[in-house]
Amino acid sequence: MSLWSYANPVRFMGATRPLVPVLGAVAAVCILVGLAWGFFFTPDDYRQGSTVKIIYLHVPSALMAINAWFMMLVASLVWLIRRHHVSALAARAAAPVGVTMTLIALVTGAVWGSPMWGTWWAWDPRLTSFLILFLFYLGYIALWQAVEDPDAAADLTSVLCLVGSVFAVLSRYAVNFWNQGLHQGASLSLDAEKNVADVFYYPLLVCIAGFVALFAALVLLGTRTEIRARRLHVLRLRERMADA
Repeated sequence: MSLWSYANPVRFMGATRPLVPVLGAVAAVCILVGLAWGFFFTPDDYRQGSTVKIIYLHVPSALMAINAWFMMLVASLVWLIRRHHVSALAARAAAPVGVTMTLIALVTGAVWGSPMWGTWWAWDPRLTSFLILFLFYLGYIALWQAVEDPDAAADLTSVLCLVGSVFAVLSRYAVNFWNQGLHQGASLSLDAEKNVADVFYYPLLVCIAGFVALFAALVLLGTRTEIRARRLHVLRLRERMADA
């Protein structure tokens, strides 16, 4: 069966109905296990002390904040090219999840940075681009709310998503572009020497898996809600036309 077949709302609703509770359960187990493992069963870092344990919230949320925007980008491109309404609704559903992840990353980053850098905030290239990405998320959500015509809103938000992708890339790779920033490099890398120590690495992977499952569950749930809301809107329009 072609992947495009799930652009049909009826087929999408049927296929995703059993996935939401499964993904939610996986997310709950992984996040609880990962956080408990990381906070209570790993040692303090020899440099950062117990502060390093905020990595189990900061890194997964930052990772999902950036990748949520890329998911929205792909869905927006599908809408612009193929005009599949489910993709536009999926992008819309991902935005509130993405902005929440971005906010968590910003707050936990400030809490982590205060004892490490001696300041809650610095206009570091990566931090600045991440803050701009947060503002793009807010603008994306506001634009959906401001435009009444659903197709026009999908078109405009898709263009905004394309522009905002620049800052999503910078949020991920700014450390590689500018070496003078305070922010350290990636905690996870294909280069084993750049990864965190194994004692922190494995519970971090469990937390990341939990955040990925949580994101998928919330986006699917949000998309299903958007489809129902669109159906309700159409029914109300038909009732008004019938009454007229």
